[in-house]
Amino acid sequence: MINDTEDEIDNTADDAVDPSLKPKASKGWLKLITDQEKAGFADYQTRCTNIQKRYADLERLANVTRDREFQIFWANIEVLKPSMYSRPPVPVVAPRFQDRRPLPRTASELVERSTAVTFDRQNIDGVMRLVRDDLATIARGCMWIRYETKSRENGYTETVCIEHKNRRDFVHDPARNWKEVDWVAGGAWMTRKEMRKRFKATSGNAYQDAEFAKRKDDKNNTDGKLKARVWELWSKSENKVVWLSPGVDVVLDEGAPHLTLENFFPCPQPAYGTLQPESLIPVPDYVFYKDQIEEINDITNRISALTEALQVRGFYPAGAGEIGDAIEAAVKTRDPRQIMVPVSNWAAFGNGSAKDTVVWLPTDMVASTITQLIALRKQLIEDIYQISGLSDIMRGESNPNETLGAQQIKTQYGSVRIRDRQNELVRIARDAARIIAEVMAENFQSKTLLEMSQMELPSEADIAKQVKPLEAQAKSIEKELQGASSDPEVAAMAKQNPEAAQQIMQQAQGQIAQIAKQIDELKKTVTIDQVMDFLHDQKIRPFSLDIETDSTIQPDENAEKQRRSEFLTALAGTLAQLGPMVQAQPETAPFAAEVLKFAMAPFRPGRSMDATIDEFAEQMKAMGSQPRPDPSAGKAEADAKANEGKMAVEKAKSDAAMAKSQSDAEIARTKAEADIARINADAAQKQREADIRIREIEANAAAAAQKHEQDMQKGQLEIEKLKLQLLGQAQKNAAPQPAAAQL
Repeated sequence: MINDTEDEIDNTADDAVDPSLKPKASKGWLKLITDQEKAGFADYQTRCTNIQKRYADLERLANVTRDREFQIFWANIEVLKPSMYSRPPVPVVAPRFQDRRPLPRTASELVERSTAVTFDRQNIDGVMRLVRDDLATIARGCMWIRYETKSRENGYTETVCIEHKNRRDFVHDPARNWKEVDWVAGGAWMTRKEMRKRFKATSGNAYQDAEFAKRKDDKNNTDGKLKARVWELWSKSENKVVWLSPGVDVVLDEGAPHLTLENFFPCPQPAYGTLQPESLIPVPDYVFYKDQIEEINDITNRISALTEALQVRGFYPAGAGEIGDAIEAAVKTRDPRQIMVPVSNWAAFGNGSAKDTVVWLPTDMVASTITQLIALRKQLIEDIYQISGLSDIMRGESNPNETLGAQQIKTQYGSVRIRDRQNELVRIARDAARIIAEVMAENFQSKTLLEMSQMELPSEADIAKQVKPLEAQAKSIEKELQGASSDPEVAAMAKQNPEAAQQIMQQAQGQIAQIAKQIDELKKTVTIDQVMDFLHDQKIRPFSLDIETDSTIQPDENAEKQRRSEFLTALAGTLAQLGPMVQAQPETAPFAAEVLKFAMAPFRPGRSMDATIDEFAEQMKAMGSQPRPDPSAGKAEADAKANEGKMAVEKAKSDAAMAKSQSDAEIARTKAEADIARINADAAQKQREADIRIREIEANAAAAAQKHEQDMQKGQLEIEKLKLQLLGQAQKNAAPQPAAAQL
């Protein structure tokens, strides 16, 4: 925060005051501004304040005691804003006429690059978004362009500033259209220190009478600095610029316009929405569906109140003791809570039976009312969409039962309603680019423009330095030729060998011609001096340069593909028709080149592609300018080439026959070797099969022998077992029998 005490100190040593200075009274100029503020735009400013509070007011929206609202206005604006503007503009400075002269093209490229750099440094995207927001909410967005210079050690810096003007800081005289506007005033807020630095030398200490205060917005918010509003008023009829401040009785500064602009004012025409008939007073869109928004909010309040009342409420007899307490406790334990109301005069509700112990409040009528209110609110929302032109496709909604054609129609309908706003933003960006280009062309130094554009253009002095040694070289060669022609010895040598002398003479003349060609090309080079003279020429510049901007809305990729496809189709078709003509008749190449340029002129494929097309056209012209060969002179050469061709054909036939015989022999040898290899392979295969059979027989024999051996061993075991059995039987028979057994 600036110290107010220090800020009030008047340091007269910083700025010398002209003793003969007699500032004029400011009353008349200030009256123009105040009358227009009070009479022409007073109602508009009041409406805008209310609309902006309705759109986004943190204190009001965060108030818990406020009425319930359906934020349809905010939702509409948030849908409209990205549809109106979504990306920064790209300036395109091109020659107004497509004759492709080098000087206008170079000048346009220099201005285009410098304008693009200015857009980037001044954050044109941020300014455009503020203009877009104003256009969407209050139907008017304003810009202001300023030219500033700052001193530095090796010169001074130059800048073009792009500013967004608040609706209260932009005033103009009443008019039916912008062309009839005679004066425009832009307000800026300055501290005492800033005003002293700017106006001390032009009006002395008059600035101290300005109405310094802490600038506040609609919510009384302030930045804490004491500032006063200074109006910069441009009067077309007076051809004058004056600086004024409320409270100061004299003009702070005045003079002829410090910028020479085609449309006089340092600001583009504001981006307008709806205007009152035969006036420039905007009509915000909000007022067109204000009634529907109020009805929607009223219905939303009703729905909220009925929703709070939509609760299950029951009545039970008071004094019922434990039964009443149990009923209320059982109901209250549920979520959401249900409230029971005790009734002393129970006879009014029930007849005393058990089923009438609890009587419930009917809620079906409340629920039915809420449903009807929601349906009514939905219809009002649809009415707002009809008024504002927002189709359901733009809101991201779609009916799956609709056809693609129906959806496209609705999308186009929505885009048609908003297309004027899109065009307005494109227009104000284009006008701002034009003013910036005019300011730079008229006021910037060549050094600044070259630094901003990063172009390397030579000066006239640089070209002269390169031409001077070439001219000296050409004169030296001419002098040597003149000296040689007057030398008797050289003349005698030329008589003895005229062919060598003629060759030397032709070489020298060729060198002179080559040097002359280089000098001519250097003199045709576009210099920065020529470009600056061209830009400073007010009689030529407005008619030779055209400024456009790329679309500031979200690009349509399909449309871009379609445009490129159309360009390639047109280019291919043109070349397909011109190519055979130029090949058959080379003298038609200049005509074909002009036709190619004419066919490609409506397209804007880019500066590099334009340059490539121009180079190709020039090559076509150069090819057509070359002399065609004489048919009679080349007949002998053609016959010789034909004979050589015949001999080559015969030689090729002989070589082919020899190659064929060698190929047949090689094929026979290869076949024989293949047969031998096949026989050997068959024999080897049979040997392998015999070996396998022998191994199988040997394996079977070994298996049989092994089985026989096993059978022998098994039989031997059986015999041994039988022997053991017989021996045991014999022993049993030889044993003495007991007496009982004998009896």
